[in-house]
Amino acid sequence: MVTAEARVGNASEAEFCFEAEQCLLFDLICETDDYQVRHYDSVKWVSTDEKSFFMEIAAIRAFRRLFNYISSGNKNGNKIEMTAPVVVKFEKKKRFWESCTYTMSFLLPAEFQKNPPQPTDSKVYIHETPDINVYVKSFGGWMTAFEEQKQSKALCGTLDSIGAKYEKEYHFAAGYNSPMTMFNRHNEVWFAVQGDPVCPPNGES
Repeated sequence: MVTAEARVGNASEAEFCFEAEQCLLFDLICETDDYQVRHYDSVKWVSTDEKSFFMEIAAIRAFRRLFNYISSGNKNGNKIEMTAPVVVKFEKKKRFWESCTYTMSFLLPAEFQKNPPQPTDSKVYIHETPDINVYVKSFGGWMTAFEEQKQSKALCGTLDSIGAKYEKEYHFAAGYNSPMTMFNRHNEVWFAVQGDPVCPPNGES
């Protein structure tokens, strides 16, 4: 059994997180037909930044770097199990033709949350996210730049229509599946809540 540490552990409460032994756990605050509001505790990640015009190119480079870290490319030589989700932070582009810095992060397993091994690659680093509430929209298929933009715009439209306050300078995309998985794929876009989250009255969806 995996003991939860900093809300990292067995994914029994998240039916879509079935490919990894350990997943990022959350508390569901409320949900509607269009989005969920979740609370995530503070957790540690291993991350890397990659600047590119194209998300797909940045993702390939960043993934290789992080995969090397968990495959013993760290100062302790530890082999670290893959977790879920893989999260990518998107900066807001000022102009559509500009390049963008994408930050990809692998969640560190429970046993490495307190004392993660340090990376050997100078482009890879450990960081900790604070407690956070996020608006979440889920979708299937593949995490392409086109689909991510479509889903994030749809969520923004929903949030704007209800007067929700959220972080607009960046957002996150989360993927839960191996590149080899062909069916039942699960992806999400997250926007950080500002102030109190907007939930349906009386828990109604």
